[in-house]
Amino acid sequence: MGLTLEQTERTVGLSPYPRPELLDEAGKIAACDELLRFLLREQGLIAAFSATYERKRKLVRSYMNQRMAHPVPPDVLAAQDALFWTESVERNIVGAEELSVNALGIGLWEGDITRLATDGIVNAAKKSLLGCFLPEHNCIDNVIHSFAGMQLRDDCAKLVAAQGAEEACGEAKITRAYNLPSRYVLHTVGPMVGREATEEDRAQLRSSYVSCLNLAEEAGLTSIAFCCISTGVFNFPHAEAAEIATGAVINWKMRRPENKMKVIFNTYLPEDTEIYNNILKFV
Repeated sequence: MGLTLEQTERTVGLSPYPRPELLDEAGKIAACDELLRFLLREQGLIAAFSATYERKRKLVRSYMNQRMAHPVPPDVLAAQDALFWTESVERNIVGAEELSVNALGIGLWEGDITRLATDGIVNAAKKSLLGCFLPEHNCIDNVIHSFAGMQLRDDCAKLVAAQGAEEACGEAKITRAYNLPSRYVLHTVGPMVGREATEEDRAQLRSSYVSCLNLAEEAGLTSIAFCCISTGVFNFPHAEAAEIATGAVINWKMRRPENKMKVIFNTYLPEDTEIYNNILKFV
């Protein structure tokens, strides 16, 4: 099971995604209206635009989250891409060169991973790879798909169809990041923990990090940012997950002294930042 990088590129394409021109406020409103009109029409509904822009923008995300993977007409994609890329710029992009690392090339950054312009960012995905279907849910899977655009779910569906099965725990896939500042999203399925983490859970979590690093190296990435895989709704204990993550990355880097890839641990919660700081200060 699984796809080679060459098979992935043939299935979804990995060439650089073009950046549209930025929109002014009137352009953002017009693009949002066009997107909402399309999403409502798909459901046999008629768009009523008396709501505020903020309300309409939330509706766009909600309907996108619930939408199954289907191709999108080029004119709708153009409106989406212009709006979403403008929003990415407005969130203040953080370049890879702004992220400090230690002698091994490992660093820590707290904040919204969708602001990072590293070559790749890692998404903690579900086995379907299709993202989160709960409207406006705050999990990283939802956020990444919501800000990247509708193409991301479509690409993931094509990859799952091409390999003939859902993604296994501990494996990784790569797609373009579309309207995110990063070039690529690496999707990996971490373990879902029950009452307590088992040895199998630990091995699968370690495998998620190594699989992403191997795939990033093969694809020629020079920087990658990891979210805290499996520590959200998948319930892996935060401190133990951080120990496994750092151990996996350090071991991988030490075995490849010639590899200069910048590896960033991205945290969102202050408690996770403290955990990683306490570990990395000894590295």
